[in-house]
Amino acid sequence: MATFGTDTKVLRETINTVGMPADLVARLEDMLAEIDRLRTDVTARIHVEQMLRYIDLTIHLPWMKRTQDNLDIGNAARILNSHHYGLDPVKDRILEYLSVLKLNKDRWENESANSIAGSAGTIATDRKLSHAILARRAPILCLVGLVGTGKTTLAKSIAEALGRRYVRIPFGGMSDALDLRGQSRVRPDAEIGLILKGLRYTGSKNPVMLLDEVDRIAEHARGDIMGVLVELLDPEQNAAFVDHYLDFPFDLSDVLFIATANNTTHIATAVLDRLEPIQMPSYTDEEKIRIAKDYVLPALMHESGLTKENLEIDDGIWPRLVRPLGYDSGIRSLERTLNSVCRRVARLIVEGKGNTFRITPENIREFVAAYDNMV
Repeated sequence: MATFGTDTKVLRETINTVGMPADLVARLEDMLAEIDRLRTDVTARIHVEQMLRYIDLTIHLPWMKRTQDNLDIGNAARILNSHHYGLDPVKDRILEYLSVLKLNKDRWENESANSIAGSAGTIATDRKLSHAILARRAPILCLVGLVGTGKTTLAKSIAEALGRRYVRIPFGGMSDALDLRGQSRVRPDAEIGLILKGLRYTGSKNPVMLLDEVDRIAEHARGDIMGVLVELLDPEQNAAFVDHYLDFPFDLSDVLFIATANNTTHIATAVLDRLEPIQMPSYTDEEKIRIAKDYVLPALMHESGLTKENLEIDDGIWPRLVRPLGYDSGIRSLERTLNSVCRRVARLIVEGKGNTFRITPENIREFVAAYDNMV
């Protein structure tokens, strides 16, 4: 973080190496010249600090940094299957989506190679056209489903499959469009919006950005926030997204946006037009048991420091763990129950009361408190 004593010579050298546009470079150089002029003026300290903060933010944005995409569909299928049981229709839609990404990427690369002898403007136009085609043929995914059905973890799996970095932007309860777009620097406490914060956090220009719970925006701010979403999701507009704090266009066309929602009722029509809703199905009891055995319990045991030798659950216990404790369509209740079991076993081991525990119908009350009053 640049501070009052920062050497402006170092900042000048950095500005010319991060690949930002020439107009912005000129703006920052003017600021550095003003900082040098005001360095000895104690009354201008706050103004200097604000300029240094702006410069520091700007040079740490990923103007040119990208990760290399892995568009191997077979690898993507393996990753999706390793993290999620079932959901075959959803996985098929995701793999189709990634296939379109690959074909459009190959096409754009071929067009760029064929245009390399042309003007830079022609290449830029081809690239913009490619993004427009991509948006039309493969709209932004919107995973729609009830709590606990795996929407967020699917988005993480897509990022892992692509080899991209991942960042989540929470929309639940968001009450101001400035949270996304940033605040003007005329305010002393101004800061960048969540979109550019996410890019700075990932250090990549092409992350997978999860727009989580876009249907749970505060009612009074819905119109303004949906307006920003339209700009974010439109490839003709997001190539020049302007954050109020940065006050300079930033190209978001390389970002892969994925949205989630519990339902689409409260999502503006203009936003829905740019999304492809994918319905996340509810899990049956049998699917919950399979997910708990093969995915949830091993992960929770690892997090709790337990091994396979420490905890075993009888097959006959699983239906009782799923119902009546897990009436939700997802696995949140079941996950909480298993987490409490792991914590209980960990405590018993630490207290020296044993090293191997087996949960049976006879002792289930000792490990699951909710069964204390059940037959």
